[in-house]
Amino acid sequence: MSQPQANRFIAIFLAIFVTLAVHAADAPKTIVFFGDSLTAGYGLDPDDAFPALIQKKIDAAGGQPWRVVNAGLSGETTAGGLRRLDWILRQPVDMFVIELGANDGLRGISPEASRSNLQAMIDRIRTKYPRVAVVLAGMQLPTNFGEAHTKAFAEIYPQLAKRNNLALIPFLLEGVGGVPNLNQADGIHPTAEGHKLVAATVWVTLQPLLK
Repeated sequence: MSQPQANRFIAIFLAIFVTLAVHAADAPKTIVFFGDSLTAGYGLDPDDAFPALIQKKIDAAGGQPWRVVNAGLSGETTAGGLRRLDWILRQPVDMFVIELGANDGLRGISPEASRSNLQAMIDRIRTKYPRVAVVLAGMQLPTNFGEAHTKAFAEIYPQLAKRNNLALIPFLLEGVGGVPNLNQADGIHPTAEGHKLVAATVWVTLQPLLK
């Protein structure tokens, strides 16, 4: 290869490299919301669920584009989430929000079992995508489940967040849980207005992580 040909080859290679780098920088990053019926938006149009509202907040804020994926499944437990996690991780992910455990608590599953499943999820996510930002959504149980069980359940989330250096949403349903006019007839699942407040709570934790 002559020197002029070599120089042209190098110039073409550099042009392709720069083009790919620019496109990679412009490509949207991905946030996966991995949860149960609260994430899925049970009883509502998916556009009214808090993950869709987070997408609107991101779009309105401008800056680096992000794509929100709603991986909520009604009735999901931490054990069920752990079983389907590998399927969700087939797609590249930059931020992974775990919202699971409420159904465990309501079914009387031991907090230690829930903790173990959540830890296994965190480990598996970080093994597959070491640079992913993992966010944990805290949950609480109604007081009628007994003080000891309620306390042990609530402690799962801050303890896991501290142990694994995770961003923590202290309580996903802050200002919504137990408020009749913000929940559907079952008293468990937020209305569209309730999801707006949930989105606002989530946004406080997520916004600083959107780089």
